[in-house]
Amino acid sequence: MKTLTHLITRLISATLLTLGALASSCNKLPSGNGGQGSLVWSFSPEVVTRASDIPDTDAFRLRVVNSAGEVLYDGAYGNSPEAMLVNPGSYTITAVSRDFRKPEFDAPQFGDEQVVVVKSGAVTRVLLDCSQLNCGLRLRIEPDFAETYPGGSLEVTSGGESLIYGPSETRTGFFKPGTLSVALREKNKFTPLITRRLEAREILTIGISCPSGSGQTSVNGGELSIKIDTLRIRQEEDYVIGDDDTAGAGTEKSKAYGVSQVKDHAGEKGVWVCGYIVGGDLSSGKNGIKFEAPFDSYTNIAIAPRSSVSEKASCVSVQLTKGAIRDALNLVDNPSSLGKKVYLRGDIEAAYYGIPGIKNLTEYSFD
Repeated sequence: MKTLTHLITRLISATLLTLGALASSCNKLPSGNGGQGSLVWSFSPEVVTRASDIPDTDAFRLRVVNSAGEVLYDGAYGNSPEAMLVNPGSYTITAVSRDFRKPEFDAPQFGDEQVVVVKSGAVTRVLLDCSQLNCGLRLRIEPDFAETYPGGSLEVTSGGESLIYGPSETRTGFFKPGTLSVALREKNKFTPLITRRLEAREILTIGISCPSGSGQTSVNGGELSIKIDTLRIRQEEDYVIGDDDTAGAGTEKSKAYGVSQVKDHAGEKGVWVCGYIVGGDLSSGKNGIKFEAPFDSYTNIAIAPRSSVSEKASCVSVQLTKGAIRDALNLVDNPSSLGKKVYLRGDIEAAYYGIPGIKNLTEYSFD
């Protein structure tokens, strides 16, 4: 009798283990889970980045945190469980390729963060859609820089943190998104040169040289020219220290700011900006621009440095208030304007629908 009892007990245990394994492998909830739900995560089949240097996703750091701030998992994605039974509630799932706290060379950070709600008895699936979270700056320093400024270097500052670029530095420095300032350091002298604002995923290359000639204003006894060319989001700009042609930029149509310059001139009023009309129907979401007809909104459009742009981060938003300008520019009534180059005169805002914007238009002109 005792032997029979042991046999029945072992059979019941084996059956329960088998059922539990089947439930786990199918991402189903085992019975008797006390009203819990199941949390499952995976990476998107296509990681949203143009970069070729994204690391192995198994090495990403994954964190799962509940609404009370308790960390349920913190470790390598490759070592994480396939599913997690949790109590109903909200959870924050974060995946990053590396920690990034201050400027570093060769340190692109990719990742995603999502907040989800798990319901009792339900399976909640999280699709991690990773993109580059920081921005990068590469200084292409020509040999004549060292000749003109022996012992000199370039310092890039962002958010109170700095990174020094020597004359032979070829690596890309990475920074948190925001305003980056480039300055010349020579002995005890410190000369600000140029400031640019970069968003996540943007990588900017600045070519720096010191050409001979007497037509430019000297900087600490030398002559410095700066050429701008972005890699990740293509746009071009030339900048020369002391070049008088930069005076009056934006004050007339022939000196209109390009889309790439708008974010550096927030607060300026009644200035000209040129770009290509690429979309409308703006919203505050990450991808909140519609780039193809038909359009529904009369009150806004988006312009970009190229007619082929299809990313919100590359655009400038434009407010269309009621009147003749709205009638002429809105894409509901004028879908053929999509892709056309336009000059606009108005006030530059730091943010409108989550990106730099232009409001209070007074004039416009098609190229």
